[in-house]
Formats: sequence, structure tokens, C-alpha cells
Amino acid sequence: MATDRKQDQQASVEQRLRALYELQTILSEIDRIKTIRGELPLEVSDLEDNIMGLNARIDNYTVEIDDLNAQLSAERGKIEDAKMKIAKYQEQLDNVRNNREFDLLSKEIEFQNLEIELCEKHIREYGRSIENQQAEIASTREQLADLEHILTEKKSELDEIVSETREQEEALREKAKGVEAKIDEFTLKAFKRIRKNARNGLGIVYVQRNACGGCFNRIPPQRQMEIKMHKKVIVCEYCGRIMIDPELAGVTE
Repeated sequence: MATDRKQDQQASVEQRLRALYELQTILSEIDRIKTIRGELPLEVSDLEDNIMGLNARIDNYTVEIDDLNAQLSAERGKIEDAKMKIAKYQEQLDNVRNNREFDLLSKEIEFQNLEIELCEKHIREYGRSIENQQAEIASTREQLADLEHILTEKKSELDEIVSETREQEEALREKAKGVEAKIDEFTLKAFKRIRKNARNGLGIVYVQRNACGGCFNRIPPQRQMEIKMHKKVIVCEYCGRIMIDPELAGVTE
């Protein structure tokens, strides 16, 4: 009875390891497909972010121009108001009764003329600012047109690659789900965690020339014997990857 239970446990470990290696093979093929796509998805994403940023910049310039135009209108309104006051004071000058009134009106006229000069100065400054902002908008739109052209090409290239590999990738993902169903949740989570931290995406490797197939550090003979026995899941003490013997992986050394 105890012997049967021991054999069942050994078979269970062996089945899990075999299923893990099968899953790794499928996931490695999916990784290969992603490698074919290369950096295109990231490039497309970066281009989209840059385009969004340029559009936001144009919007900001447009808002600034609207504000400057509003200030221009306000300054022109001040000039008109000052001219009306000057005209009124000029009329009053014709009817002054003493030098004091004359001096007061003359100072008011002088002050309003200074106001007009100041407003005209502001109008010139705002005009130059508007021209600068419009030049920035034109330059930004040129950059935007270039990026949009590049984005169209990159998207077309990516869509072509994705369409060529989509069916294959979907089939592999479905196959991976079927294999995952054979593995207990604890072991599967551990495998995925190891795979995520592994540089090359390998969560399980077989022993190659007495060394770990992931980090290539030498494995002691006693440890290799334990791996071949399939009594428990054994990980590399250096890289943390799960290890199996070549025979279980279907590899002839």
C-alpha cells in the first residue's frame, strides 16, 4: 500500500515536470513570435505618446494666442477711451477760466497720451508674442505631420506582422491553457514567478553537460541523481529555475 502511494507521488511529480516543460516549450514559441515583432509595439506606443504631446502643445499655444488677442483688444479699447478723454479735455481747454484749470487739463491730456503710448507698446509686444506662438505652432505641426507619417508606416508594418502570426499565437495560447489545466495551482504560480524573473523567459530547464541549462553553473552528481529520480521538484541553487533531466524533456544528449 505504501509502495503504491509512493509510486503515485513519484508519477505525480513526473507528470507535473513533464507538463511544465511542455508549457515552457509553448511559451518559448510565443516569446519567439513576440521577438519577431521586435520593438515595433513600443515604437508605436512612443510615437502615439509623442503625437499626443505635440497636439497638447498646439492646444496650449492656441490658448495663449487667444489670451494675447484678448489683451490686444483690451489695449485697443484703452486707446479709444484715452482718445475720447483727450477730445473732451481739448474742448474744455477752449473754455478754461484760469491758469489752474488749464494746467490740470493739460496734465490730463499729457497723461492720456502717455497711456496711449504705453498701450501701443503693449500692442507691439503682444503682436510679437502672437507671431512667435504662431511660428511655434507651424513648427510643431511640421513635427506632427512627420511623426504621423512614421506612425502610419510603423502601424502598417506591425499590423502585417501581427496578422501573419496572430493565428499561430492564438493556437499556442489555447494549447498553453490546456497544459496549464494539468498543473496544480501552487506549482503553476511558482513556475510563472520564476519565468517572469528569468532573463530569457525560461522557468524550467534540463541538465546540459552536468550543468544547469539556464545559468550553466555546474550541478553536483548527487543533485543530478535527485533530479533524475523525479521524487520532488528541484530548483537550481544559483538561478532558481526548475530543473529536469534530459530524458524527461525528450532530449538525447
